Amino acid sequence: MQTFTLNEREVSVDVADDMPLLWVLRDELGLTGTKYGCDRALCGACTVLLEGAAVRSCMTPVSAVDGKNVTTIENVAADPVGRVVQDVWRRLDVVQCGYCQSGQIIATMALLRAKPRPTDADIDAAMDGNVCRCATYVRIRAAIHQAASALGVEGA
Repeated sequence: MQTFTLNEREVSVDVADDMPLLWVLRDELGLTGTKYGCDRALCGACTVLLEGAAVRSCMTPVSAVDGKNVTTIENVAADPVGRVVQDVWRRLDVVQCGYCQSGQIIATMALLRAKPRPTDADIDAAMDGNVCRCATYVRIRAAIHQAASALGVEGA
């Protein structure tokens, strides 16, 4: 039995310790916002926050989150940084097909917490491995800079 805090509420799951967190979220808990992409931690579609750090849930065994905090895209709007990121994403029309965007937004939240004023190099490093098949990378970078600016003004 694994017990962890998921989106600000405690959950317990009785699954194999090595079951990937992605499948716990999607199949056991019904949270389908975290996407399955490559099953190799290469595409970023499955990115969630674990204790505030961006991790690939497809390669994270559920045993690694026991007693810890996990945040998925379903709870981003409850977070001040997440709200700003989502708002900027909408205003700049970042999303094209949308499949990768939950992972992109989660990775952006982790980046902006670690580096409130990221450079292009910081963004490239933090977002490396978050693949956007529609190639909206220019809009993603612009959105990250705009969110950083907004957060600096708002003090969130």
